[in-house]
Amino acid sequence: MSEVESYSAQRPIGALIDELISYKTQFDVFRFMKRATEIFGARTFMVFNLPAPTSLDLSSNSIITNWPAELLSAYDQTQLLSDSPVILHLRTSTVPFQYDFDRPGGRFTYSRPFEEPRDLFCRFGLPRGAHFPVHDSSGSRGAVSFAGDRPPFSLSELIELSYLSMYVYNRLAEIRDMDNRATEMLTEREIDCLNWTAAGKTSVEIAEILGLSEHTINHYLNRATKKLDTVNRTQAVAKALRIGLIK
Repeated sequence: MSEVESYSAQRPIGALIDELISYKTQFDVFRFMKRATEIFGARTFMVFNLPAPTSLDLSSNSIITNWPAELLSAYDQTQLLSDSPVILHLRTSTVPFQYDFDRPGGRFTYSRPFEEPRDLFCRFGLPRGAHFPVHDSSGSRGAVSFAGDRPPFSLSELIELSYLSMYVYNRLAEIRDMDNRATEMLTEREIDCLNWTAAGKTSVEIAEILGLSEHTINHYLNRATKKLDTVNRTQAVAKALRIGLIK
């Protein structure tokens, strides 16, 4: 029994989905995807929005990924996105597909030397992988990819990963929407208090800076913590930093 079959026997794909939909932060989904990638015998994953035809780099379209920084940088520096047959395929199809640099040809036609992308991905131990087209409730399109040096995914694995990918992309969209709503709900004073807390100031010090009482500062911070769906001001500051609410 393979590692994937053993895992599936212990925890069906439905259990993974139940776990996924409970997450409330992008970082939680990132850790989940690292574990799922290992479970299915792959090395890397990427969840990304479908790049516009004018996009020049993949990094700005990536939502979460564990690609090595050197790989992503090299991919963008060599401008592989501009004529990527994978991206072209994703723009015209909603069917999951696999690639294998050890078996060139097939559905993809390269407008540049095939060896260029092959050598780059093989250098990082990623000769094979699969892409799963996805979309969210607003109609935004994207894809989830898994890559490594394991044998091609079986049909049952492709079905499971396709199902999982849909939920991952949608959950990330839901988290983004929740973050946006929280940003809109926070008042200027609440954001001020979070900014000063991030700078290491205590409630007493913030009260003195803003000319307010310590009680009022604590009230603002408690409201901000609740609106950001966090359990304490430390988590509230961390989330506010992550979503760009404060710097």
